[in-house]
Amino acid sequence: MAGKGRTFGLLDRYILKELSGSFLFGVTAFTMVFVAGDLLFQAANLMIEQGVSLSVVTRLFVYRLPEVVAMTLPMASLLSSLLTFSRLSTNSELVALKAAGIPFHRILRPVFLASILVGIGALAGNETLVPFSNRAAENLMKFEVMREKPSLLKEKVFLREESRGVLQRVIYLDQLKAREGTMKDVIIQEFEGGRLSRISLADNGIWGDGEWWLQDGQVFEVTREGRVNPLLRFQRQKLQLNLTPAQVEKASRKPSEMSSTELLVQIALLSKEGRNLAPLKVMFHLRLALPWASVVLAVLGASLGVRSSRAGPGIGFGLSVLIVFAYYVTMSFSRALGEAGYLFPAIAAWIPNVAFLLVGGYFARRANG
Repeated sequence: MAGKGRTFGLLDRYILKELSGSFLFGVTAFTMVFVAGDLLFQAANLMIEQGVSLSVVTRLFVYRLPEVVAMTLPMASLLSSLLTFSRLSTNSELVALKAAGIPFHRILRPVFLASILVGIGALAGNETLVPFSNRAAENLMKFEVMREKPSLLKEKVFLREESRGVLQRVIYLDQLKAREGTMKDVIIQEFEGGRLSRISLADNGIWGDGEWWLQDGQVFEVTREGRVNPLLRFQRQKLQLNLTPAQVEKASRKPSEMSSTELLVQIALLSKEGRNLAPLKVMFHLRLALPWASVVLAVLGASLGVRSSRAGPGIGFGLSVLIVFAYYVTMSFSRALGEAGYLFPAIAAWIPNVAFLLVGGYFARRANG
């Protein structure tokens, strides 16, 4: 038994060594494909058409890179397992292992464990590094490329409030200083039955004692005929808005700049306004599902690698591209169904993983026979 366990340990290390080289090749190759297809074109456009300096473009490239690398991890897992098991099959090593009484599902163990580690790494990166780098890239585009003001000042903030799909109120802030808890040039439009019924204007808004207060404002009535009549002026009036300054600031942040935790908090806040949250819920569940595509595609790649024993790096790369394309087409289709409300968000997000895991399990069973 000790000798057999030692053999299994040697087998795991051998397969992991074979996988690691192909995995690094896959990450590099797929990253270069994405970089050449998107980032380099964007960089060239900024430098040639907008005259952006090389240092700014280089920083933008570095900030965008983590998101690209995170996208390539499942692809690299697929490619590495496919090439590794194709090589093992070509050299008759799989035949020798089966002859020694080692089943295929046991040979898959290091692939499974390694891909789980890749999935955990992708999940951790998507929760920490990727949102941070996306925010940095967005700020770089705003404040150095577009020459806007720094992020201490949030401009042109819109807040929509809906009830059962019917618009109730729109709040527009020309400026928001979240750290100071102040607003400037506030416009509030209130609706009844989808019709604009009241407009409130205020020069300033201030956060105090857990509440928003408007200062120096005026309220207008909008008649059914579209006429605007002044109702009253006020020096100080409470604004019914159950959001803190930080929450108001986050309400206009892009989902790509949020972690899953922040996205979940955002969903909880927006649910109070009666919005259609299906797209955000699908995005939240995709954040959890996509990292585990590394495990699914690695198992599928290993199972297909046994059958494509003559697949070299070129053929393996092409086959991997086709499988990844099929995966993302499936994901896009199920995502659209989830966002339209035909599928529960969690089901829509996990359908691609379940479907491709079933396909990989089918081929693994055939390879085990």
